[in-house]
Amino acid sequence: MQLQVMNSPFNQEQAELLNRLLPALTESQKVWLSGYLAASQSASVQGTPEAPVAELPAGSTGQTISKEVTILFGSQTGNAQGLAKNAGKMLEGRGFQVTVSSMSDFKPNNLKKVQNILIIVSTHGEGDPPDTALSFHEFLHGRRAPKLEDLRFSVLSLGDSSYEFFCQTGKEFDEKLEELGGTRLYPRVDCDLDYDEPAAEWLEGVLGGLGEAQGGNAPAPVSATQAGESVYSRTNPFKAEVLENLDLNGRGSNKETRHLELSLEGSGLTFEPGDSLGIYPENDPALVGMLLEEMKWDPEEIVTVNKQGDVRPLKEALTFHFEITVLTKPLLEQAVQLSANEDLRELLSPDNKEKLKAYLEGRDILDLLRDFGPWGVSAQEFISILRKMPARLYSIASSLSANPDEVHLTIGSVRYNTHGRDRSGVCSILCAERLQPGDTLPVYIQSNQNFKLPQNPDTPVIMVGPGTGIAPFRSFMQEREETGAEGKSWLFFGDQHFVTDFLYQTEWQKWIKDGALTKMDVAFSRDTDEKVYVQHRMLEHSKELFEWLQEGAALYICGDEKNMAHDVHNTLLEIIAKEGGLSREKAEEYIGEMQQQKRYQRDVY
Repeated sequence: MQLQVMNSPFNQEQAELLNRLLPALTESQKVWLSGYLAASQSASVQGTPEAPVAELPAGSTGQTISKEVTILFGSQTGNAQGLAKNAGKMLEGRGFQVTVSSMSDFKPNNLKKVQNILIIVSTHGEGDPPDTALSFHEFLHGRRAPKLEDLRFSVLSLGDSSYEFFCQTGKEFDEKLEELGGTRLYPRVDCDLDYDEPAAEWLEGVLGGLGEAQGGNAPAPVSATQAGESVYSRTNPFKAEVLENLDLNGRGSNKETRHLELSLEGSGLTFEPGDSLGIYPENDPALVGMLLEEMKWDPEEIVTVNKQGDVRPLKEALTFHFEITVLTKPLLEQAVQLSANEDLRELLSPDNKEKLKAYLEGRDILDLLRDFGPWGVSAQEFISILRKMPARLYSIASSLSANPDEVHLTIGSVRYNTHGRDRSGVCSILCAERLQPGDTLPVYIQSNQNFKLPQNPDTPVIMVGPGTGIAPFRSFMQEREETGAEGKSWLFFGDQHFVTDFLYQTEWQKWIKDGALTKMDVAFSRDTDEKVYVQHRMLEHSKELFEWLQEGAALYICGDEKNMAHDVHNTLLEIIAKEGGLSREKAEEYIGEMQQQKRYQRDVY
């Protein structure tokens, strides 16, 4: 077939050259050429340079840096994953060939083949790696970790400075990669709850380390990926109207658990079962009033609330913009610069580590102001050391398919007395005491790909969710009912009393009756002489539970990490070892394989 000039974009000379070349090509050469042309066009569209490497800036060693970058994330709630995906898009836009992967999906043996690696990882619990980072963390800190003299790396670490082991996992990865011979592209950055700005600065530094020309093309701020294409996000929350606000507990209960229904109409926000909703709450007006009274500050004084120079009256700033219920070591280290009180300086001395830890537990800004005055500082000076109001994440308790334009939450009210004062959870008590239908809450969707229903609807699922841990499983069941999933399902639920604390009881009983829920075992700890918890019910059914696992069931845990999730994990190990005739070590390997297959997932806090 001859190429004709009249119906082609080529001139006469180009057409003659192609007509001589094409008949001489083999089929494999034609395939290669078509792929080459497609890749060239794609590179042109994306602005990708033809050269496979980038020259280092002047003054460097003269080496070249590969344009291939691997971004590994370890994420529990989805923040690290969202940052990794957005960083990947940013680097691709600058001409890099990027691979973004969860640490749980990355084959450690490929580490030797990687030249540029970016680690984005959160720290969970008391300095532990998130579930998706466990196996990679263990490999890197084990005997089989390879020497990595050719590796260039940088670490972005997410954490919460109110915890003792702030950003511990990121620090451990950073130190280990250096120990194995790696070279830092850019120094590690440790982020507190408000991570957008430091994350953007880190990425800009990484681009410089990768040899990207510095200039006017600074990267845009990086934020966690949100579900859907909505304009609303963590940094631009949607004001959702409250439709319902009910107490799920019966009269006489020791608990108060709120069922909240919010409207997402007009937001464009979407979510999947397993995702969370972020809420930006407001501080208790009574606490704000006590702060103003303690310092004799003018509530109407105008103060600057952020780096962008936005201003608000002081009372509004303390109510909506700053965290005033949590003390952290970094906060006290800044506060000591504003106080002449020697006791505060002494508390922060290296010899008083345990005393400081004890002081931080259960105290707030009012305690700090009362305990270490006089201050003699302006309101502006003091609020400049406060953390921004962090969002509170709650597991979503509804299916979007079953409840279009709505999102439901299950929130346990937190009240306690410590250090001589009654105290309460910022968001939970806002919802319990001050939030009425018709009011609005600033919200956003936090996608969590680490807590998802199996792709195959025939896969059996086992759900363990005592207390408010029941929330995501309500969304699971609504979704499975809506989609007609055929797989077996088994719920383990526990709380204090059957009569007052069986959350969503009628719904679970309906699902059992309809056959949507195959099995349900409950444990009400205060209804018996000996306390019975969900792990005890699991042990009672150990043989059948193991059979479900052997059939490929996916097991989910939601709720308190410190006690419940730890106990359930150990019970699961015990069941697998007993019923499978395995050693403890082999049982741990069994669970490790389940995690790799995404058949063991946890949403714990």
